[in-house]
Amino acid sequence: MNSLSSYPPVSTPDVSETSLAQRPANLTSGRLLAGNTFWSLVGLGFPMLIAVFCLPLLKRGLGTDRLGVLSLAWVVIGYFGLFDFGLARALTKLVAEKLGQKRFDEIQPLISTSLVMLAALGVMGTVATLAVSPFLVDRLLKIPEGLRQESLRSFYWLGVSIPVVIVTAGARGVLEALQRFRLATAIRIPMGVFTYLGPVLVLPFSHSVVAVVAVLVAGRTVACVAHLWACAAVLPELRQPPTVDRAFLSPLLRFGGWMTVTNIVGPFMVTFDRFVIGALITLSAVAYYAVPFEVVFRLTIGPAALMAVLFPAFSTAGTEDRARLAFLYDCGIKYTFIGLFPVVLVLIALAPEGLTFWLGKDFAQNSAPVARWLLAAVFINGVAQVPFSHLQSEGRPDLTAKLHLIELPFYAIFLFVMAKAFGIQGVAIAWFLRVALDAILLFLLSHRWLPESKMAVARLPMIIAAALGAFAVAASNTPTVARLVFVAVTCVLAGAAAWIWMISPRERKALQSLLLRSAQTGQ
Repeated sequence: MNSLSSYPPVSTPDVSETSLAQRPANLTSGRLLAGNTFWSLVGLGFPMLIAVFCLPLLKRGLGTDRLGVLSLAWVVIGYFGLFDFGLARALTKLVAEKLGQKRFDEIQPLISTSLVMLAALGVMGTVATLAVSPFLVDRLLKIPEGLRQESLRSFYWLGVSIPVVIVTAGARGVLEALQRFRLATAIRIPMGVFTYLGPVLVLPFSHSVVAVVAVLVAGRTVACVAHLWACAAVLPELRQPPTVDRAFLSPLLRFGGWMTVTNIVGPFMVTFDRFVIGALITLSAVAYYAVPFEVVFRLTIGPAALMAVLFPAFSTAGTEDRARLAFLYDCGIKYTFIGLFPVVLVLIALAPEGLTFWLGKDFAQNSAPVARWLLAAVFINGVAQVPFSHLQSEGRPDLTAKLHLIELPFYAIFLFVMAKAFGIQGVAIAWFLRVALDAILLFLLSHRWLPESKMAVARLPMIIAAALGAFAVAASNTPTVARLVFVAVTCVLAGAAAWIWMISPRERKALQSLLLRSAQTGQ
């Protein structure tokens, strides 16, 4: 098997006017994918560091209740993807496929048609959001009387931004299909930083959530313009006036139709817990749950960065080389595990101490147990992103959509029961169990389509079970020093085991060469 570093480098200038017919032929090259994973990780990870510093400032400046409203606003902004009817993901897949098939003449009309459709669907989403916002604020959520008008106006601002958000997603999908992650990162970093820094910059002038959300919407608009400019700079063909080619409507809608179900149900099961807390418990409890969730969920940036690169590579390799597809699939599993396990283990062990230092003793008492369950869930969910992306790259988004539809009613009932019985910790447990079941089913479905992959069947169940056992020990009520010793020993043993049993000899040799070159450079 070839390692991710065994291919010759591929030049990826940030912006170049290169026609589609001159695109690099090998879009699954190991070094290209490794480099793009790095840029994708930087783009997703740097804003998380800003969030760590900004959230305490927002807590002091806005207060717990307003921070709860802002947390819901962040949820709504992230959830706006449902209004694209799966077209952004469909666009990435179809562009990657056509690049692999060298059908370059079809790419410009495909992209143009998709972006026009996304803008139209965004307008429909705006109308729907404006209509439902009064119900959310006045009846569904337990928002204090003094904050309702402020919250309602904030939701109106969010509704207006929907076309901007989903067109941005489509344009970013084009850059990802072309493996132009360096350019996408140059836009993503300031956009992600502004999501948290923008509200902080508003605080000297206003403590109103309306002003904060308006500034966020302005930042999203600038990001949309930047993404469209980047697409036109990379592909000069896109500078033509936008058109709609009916030949592409059917494949886009067929793939996007099932993606719509996934886009609605999947994020709904991720964010529904906060609305349940707001409806059944208190708005303060939303903050105690949502703040650690926001930070913990940021750990998915590693898997997300890798999957953003591998999804178009899966789509391209699926039409050219099934052995290469199986290799990329196995790499996705093991490198996601290797990257996530030590980080999650450390955070689970030090959750009480970290939250006390960061946000105070009140947050630590309420949020530490929640954070530990969420960390274990995020670990499983991160590994499960590999079969999820693979199934969609095979043109089977219906499988993931049907799976989520089956899970939804059982999860909703269980979530209500656990919230009533155990509060926000029960909500976190319910989310963990749902994620675990979802991962098992995704791997079983994916294996039917890619039996060539050996990693998921031969080793993964035993490895995941061992990881969960380590998490349980790290979360035990023992002195901090004892937990630190356990974490250190476990990380050393896990690293040795991964080197011997997970990394192939070819990959070990490539990594050793890379480390040797780095050491020689540093001398």
